[in-house]
Amino acid sequence: MIRKAVIPVAGLGTRFLPATKAQPKEMLPLVDKPVIQYIVEEAVEAGIKQIIFVTGRHKRAIEDHFDRNLELERALEEKGKLELLKMVKEISELADIIYIRQKEPLGLGHAILTAEPAVGNEPFAVLLGDDVMVSEPPAIKQLMDVFERYRCSVLGVQEVAKEDVSKYGIIGGREIESGTFKVDTLIEKPAVEEAPSCFAITGRYILTPGIFDALRRTPKGRGGEIQLTDGINILGEREAIYAKVMEGRRYDTGNKLGFLEATVDFALEREDLREPFLELLKRKLKEQE
Repeated sequence: MIRKAVIPVAGLGTRFLPATKAQPKEMLPLVDKPVIQYIVEEAVEAGIKQIIFVTGRHKRAIEDHFDRNLELERALEEKGKLELLKMVKEISELADIIYIRQKEPLGLGHAILTAEPAVGNEPFAVLLGDDVMVSEPPAIKQLMDVFERYRCSVLGVQEVAKEDVSKYGIIGGREIESGTFKVDTLIEKPAVEEAPSCFAITGRYILTPGIFDALRRTPKGRGGEIQLTDGINILGEREAIYAKVMEGRRYDTGNKLGFLEATVDFALEREDLREPFLELLKRKLKEQE
């Protein structure tokens, strides 16, 4: 079973400056819940018991969010706000959480390698904190089910427009069952004419512990960083790699438009907000005419 998930959160979030000057981008709220909580809840819903955050400087707010706040709990209890008290307590009880500091910003591959002491010699999940997935079953569980069958690393992919392939790591291979591919090629941000397919890796992985040795043998790439894609390519020289087309809706909250889209959709799904929010949107659109 996959018991552990690594969530890298050491990035600086420069695309959201100045909002992220003093707070982690992962703590930006979608309505009233921070992005990172959606990611953790997905892992927990899939049956994962331990979350390993790979953090950097200025990420203390993430630790505080998943820790208990006794002063707040007391205040809520005294005011009789028991539903809010229950919600606050549940956040700190979601999972067993470990924090590991990535001391230098040396890329996603380096962040995963930093988590090795906590992961140990077992397969594990990786969930990127920018990609919020809305799906049933959870996106990472879809990958875990493929891992159960093949016992090899599994990459979560979704089909993207041909003109967008240069923004992603793109896989090539043969479909061995509906929505599952045996990966032969993996190219990071290829030119349109060089892309082996339109299936892009989108923020979810199941990796075997062999990835750690592969990452140690991965040379630094652009910007002096160790790329996870390069490490997976090296791993593929020794082990089979699979890819699963994830069913569900993906929101790239790492860019402003994706973040705003997620905010609108999540607000419209709330019974307490849907109608007044729709009226607000209609009024604003009319004002723009």
